[in-house]
Amino acid sequence: MIKTRPIPGVVLLIAALLSLVLAGIQAFSHDAPSWAALAADAVLLAACFTAMSPTMAVWRWLTLMALLAIGAVVLASLTDEGLDGATLTALALLAGVSVQGLARLAGRHLPEGAVALLFGVWVLYFWQLLVTWFAIPQVLLPTPLDILQALFGSASLLAGDVVQTVLKSVLAGYLLGSGLGIAVAMLIDRLPFLQRGLLPLANLTSTIPLVGVAPIAVMWFGFDWPSKAAVIVLVTFFPALVSTLAGLRASGKLERELMYCYAASPRRTLWALRLPAALPFIFSALKVNATLALISAIVAEFFGSPTAGLGFRISTEAARMHMSIVWAAIVVASAIGSLVYALLVRLERKVNFWHPSVRGVS
Repeated sequence: MIKTRPIPGVVLLIAALLSLVLAGIQAFSHDAPSWAALAADAVLLAACFTAMSPTMAVWRWLTLMALLAIGAVVLASLTDEGLDGATLTALALLAGVSVQGLARLAGRHLPEGAVALLFGVWVLYFWQLLVTWFAIPQVLLPTPLDILQALFGSASLLAGDVVQTVLKSVLAGYLLGSGLGIAVAMLIDRLPFLQRGLLPLANLTSTIPLVGVAPIAVMWFGFDWPSKAAVIVLVTFFPALVSTLAGLRASGKLERELMYCYAASPRRTLWALRLPAALPFIFSALKVNATLALISAIVAEFFGSPTAGLGFRISTEAARMHMSIVWAAIVVASAIGSLVYALLVRLERKVNFWHPSVRGVS
């Protein structure tokens, strides 16, 4: 049994009144909805109030939500004019109720990602409904089904783009830029006089506009992936440098004095105390650089690339008005970025298991 906190009564009252007003207006207009649409409104509103029950078994709640979502689509498809305003309002209320109820189950009966998954499903659901209902041209905004069809239809093409952009440009530039930033930070920390010379230059690299560097990199390194990797190195170097430098100085004074009392060498102190203390900062930089590297590679490909790459695909298909393929490439890039970020988070929990922030999460 689960206990749910009801949605504030004012919200329910306003949503119900809005649905009734819309249904009344359309009932007396020339384009009055059929009885199927009115039945859909009544069923959806009744379901929302039923789902607000203080106690309801988990399986009953999930079954209710699934049946109502399917029933809403079936009832709406029976009408010739499609969805009306009352049905849309009732669906929106049902979405809020379902997400709120599932949020109270997450962590106890369901995985924590179930809430985000349900919310994403509702977003795609309303995206499909609204684009179809308002007859928005595909050039402006394709439907999720069109994007999914383009994703499967161009799977081999997008796979080659992923190899060119991610496995070549992003991987090389990310490793080189982040590695250089960490190494230079350790060098500056060991030789403080370098901070007055290298740190201002590193700060200067962070202010260079990406749009201005990309054409120059193409001129220097050619149209293939090395020019994009060079841009990524420039973008990812400064975050890794600054975060590592801050992490190396984050160790406590008592710990440093203890290492001094043990006559530990600077190298031993670095590996035993300062570098472990800097790992949370380093992982923060790595997570930021993971997204920056992918974005930089895609933008750099706008200024010249071989006949492959996610940025190349987006620019060429946008010029041809094939917006479904453009959105498919965006979905692929977003999925890869999210996957890499999730892997880094999991690796951080494994490496920094001793840190208080990680212990609190796990």
